[in-house]
Amino acid sequence: QVQLVESGGGLVQPGGSLRLSCAASGNILSFFTMGWYRQAPGKQRELVAVRTSSGNRNYADSVKGRFTMSRDIAKNTVYLQMNSLKPEDTAVYLCYANFLRQDYWGQGTQVTVAS
Repeated sequence: QVQLVESGGGLVQPGGSLRLSCAASGNILSFFTMGWYRQAPGKQRELVAVRTSSGNRNYADSVKGRFTMSRDIAKNTVYLQMNSLKPEDTAVYLCYANFLRQDYWGQGTQVTVAS
């Protein structure tokens, strides 16, 4: 069983920055894939950024150049640095991991971009 706990969401003005954290209960090096999705009201869940165990990273086109995913192996934590935030980035951001062919999700953290 894997537990994922997000933190770092909040309200930010357009153009601002936030850093989300996702702390995992297991060794993140053992996860096949780990990353971030988001879901806005009335919209489908969409991929934001993921990293596979082979090191490949994928970012949604809408966040390329603005968002960066990183990790701290010693802390079993992944981060999502979000810069130049836009109102359309408003959503619940969910941490995701795939371990032993099972998908795991965090509870989500709200990010609201508004003036």
